Amino acid sequence: MLNAPGQREEAMAIAVMLREALETEGRTAALVTPDRTLARRVAAALDRWEIAVDDSAGRPLSNTPVGAFLRLAAHACAEQLAPVALLALLQHPLAAAGEAPAVFRARVRRLDREVLRGPRPAPGFAGLYALLADQPPRIALSLRRGLERLEQLAHPFLDQLARDESTLAELLDAHLRFAEGLAAARIDGVVMPGPTRLWAGEAGEAAALALADLMDAAPSLGSLAPRHYPALFETLLAQTPVRPRFDRHPRLAIWGPLEARLQRPDLLILAGLNEGTWPAQSDTGPWMSRPMLQALGLPQPERAIGLAAHDLSQALHAPALVLSRAARVEGSPTVPSRWLTRLAAVAQAAGLGGAWAEAEARGAERLAWARHLEQPPGPPARTRQPAPCPQVKDRPRRLSVTRVETWMRDPYALYAEFVLRLRELDPLDADPSRADYGTLIHGVLEDFVRAWPRALPPDPEAELLRLGRARFGALMTRPGVRTFWWPRFQRIAAWVARRERERRPALAETLAEVQASLTLEGPEGPFVLTAKADRLERRRDGSLDIIDYKTGALPTLAEVDAGLSPQLPLEAALAQSGAFAGVGAAPVAGLSFWRLSGDAQGGTARPASKDPQAAAQTALAGLQALIRLFDDPATPYMARPHPDHAPRFNPYQHLARVREWAGGED
Repeated sequence: MLNAPGQREEAMAIAVMLREALETEGRTAALVTPDRTLARRVAAALDRWEIAVDDSAGRPLSNTPVGAFLRLAAHACAEQLAPVALLALLQHPLAAAGEAPAVFRARVRRLDREVLRGPRPAPGFAGLYALLADQPPRIALSLRRGLERLEQLAHPFLDQLARDESTLAELLDAHLRFAEGLAAARIDGVVMPGPTRLWAGEAGEAAALALADLMDAAPSLGSLAPRHYPALFETLLAQTPVRPRFDRHPRLAIWGPLEARLQRPDLLILAGLNEGTWPAQSDTGPWMSRPMLQALGLPQPERAIGLAAHDLSQALHAPALVLSRAARVEGSPTVPSRWLTRLAAVAQAAGLGGAWAEAEARGAERLAWARHLEQPPGPPARTRQPAPCPQVKDRPRRLSVTRVETWMRDPYALYAEFVLRLRELDPLDADPSRADYGTLIHGVLEDFVRAWPRALPPDPEAELLRLGRARFGALMTRPGVRTFWWPRFQRIAAWVARRERERRPALAETLAEVQASLTLEGPEGPFVLTAKADRLERRRDGSLDIIDYKTGALPTLAEVDAGLSPQLPLEAALAQSGAFAGVGAAPVAGLSFWRLSGDAQGGTARPASKDPQAAAQTALAGLQALIRLFDDPATPYMARPHPDHAPRFNPYQHLARVREWAGGED
C-alpha cells in the first residue's frame, strides 16, 4: 500500500517498484491507472534506467515532435508572428526553411538576441522588418534574407487567416504547405524536401494519415472563422494516439483498466486511487437529465462506476498487488477512493489490521527508496561565497560613475558584466518597464533643455507636453502607457515647468546629457572614469549646479556622504577638473536630485550633499583607493560584501547563488 504525498513522488515510487520487478528473471509487471498524467510521469521516471515502457494508450499526436511543430506553425501565424510564438516555431528541430539546420539555428538565435527582445513589434512581417532598421547593415541584411524566405513560405497561410471566413480545407491545405516548406533542409549538402522530414517515423506517419482523413472530412464541416482554426486543429490532433511498434521493454507495461481485464502480470500496480479519478465523477452532462436518459434507454452515469468497480475487483486477484494514491494532486488535497476506504475498513474488521499496516510500511519503504534516488549523498553542504580573482589585465579599466557604485556595493556584478561579459536579455513580448519609463522622461527633459538652453519658451508646460508626445509616440497605443504613464508625465511636466520658471532667472546656461572623461593613475596603469550628467546648470557667477533625474527611490544623504552613492559627488569632481566637454573647470555650488514621481505634486527636489566640495573630494579619494585595491591581483570580486548596502536591483544575483551561501540576516 503506497500513500505518497504528491503525484510526483507517487510516480517515482511506482517506477522504483517496476524497476525492482526486473531484478527477478522472467518476472512481469504492469501499472494500471485511468490517470494519463500519472502514467506519463511513470514513463518519464523510468527513463532514469533507460527503460522504454509500452503504454497502451500511446501518446497524443499533439505531444509528438511532429504534432508540436504543426501546432506551433498554426499559433505563430494566428498570432501574427508575435515574438514568443514565432521563436517557439523557429527553434523547433524540424524548422530549417531549406537551409542547413546549423545555419538556420544560428540565424534564429541572432534574431532572438538582436531583434525580438523587448516590447512586441507591430503585427506581421512589416513589424519585423521595421525592427531591422536599428541593426548594423551586415546583420540586417542576413536577417532580412531569412525573413523574406519565411514570408514567402507563410504568405498563403497568413492570407487565409486574415480572412473573415474560410473553409477548413483551405486553411488546412495552406497550413500544411507552410509546415512542409519550413521543414525542408539541406543536410550534408543534400536538399531534403519538407514532406520527407515532416512525415517520417511513427508519429509522422500517424500525422499524415490523421490529416488525410481530416482533409477528406473537411468539406462536410463548412466554413469557419479562421481565428478558431488553431484551437480546432489542436483539439483534433490531440484525439489521435501514436503507439510505438517496437523498442519497448517486453516485461513492463502501462495499461488502462480496460486493457487490464484479460491480462495478468506477476506484479500489478493499481495507481491513482482517488475519488474523481478511480472512480471518475459521474456526470449526466449539460443536455440530458437522468429521467431523459432512462426514457431513451441510455445507460445512467453510475454504470461507469460499476464497471470501474468490476475492473478493480478483478485486478485484486493478481499474484502480487500494489495499491497506490497521492494525498495531493497539482497542489490540491485528494480524497481516497471509496473502494480503498472500504478495503481498509474490511481489513480491520477481519482482524487483518496488522497485515494492512505491514503493507503500508512496505509502501513507505519504496517511497523512501525513491526519495533517496533524488537526494545527493551526505549532509547538505553550504556553498561558499563566490570570490573570483581574474587577472589584472582582464579587469575593467574604464567605468562610468554609476558603475562605480556597483563596484562598491557588489563587485561580483561588475565581474559578471565586464570580465565574463554577460548581459541580461530583455524579456520577449515585454511591456515597457520602469527603466523604459525613466528613459522616456530623461529623453523629454533632454530635448527640452537642448531646445531652450538659455531662455524659456512662452509656455514651458505646453512645450514639455509637445516633446512628450513625440517621445512617447508609438508607445501610446499600449493601454498601460496611455492610462498610467502619460498622466504621470503630465504632472511631471507641470512640476518641471514651475521649477524652470523659478531657476532660470539665476542661470546663464543649462546643458543636458553632457559627457565627461577623466584619466586616473593606478598601480597597474591608467583608469578612465566617465560620466553623463543629466543636467548641468551654469550660474551667472560661473559656478555649476549638477542635477540628477530619478524616477525611482533616492539615495539618502548618509549614503551620499559615506561614498556609497558616489554618482553626483564624482560628477562634481569631474566638473571641478574640467572633464565635462565644452564646460570647462568650475566650482560646483550645488548637487541635487529631482525625483520625478508623477504623483499629486509631480516631483520633488532634494539636495544630494550639504557640502559638494567635500563630497567630491571624498568620492574621488574613495575611487582612487578602490582602484589601488582592485589592481592587486589577490583582491577578489566578492558578491555582496556588505549585505546591508547591497544594490536594490542586481540582474547577476542568481549567478552568484546568493541564497545558497547567504545567512538569514542577508
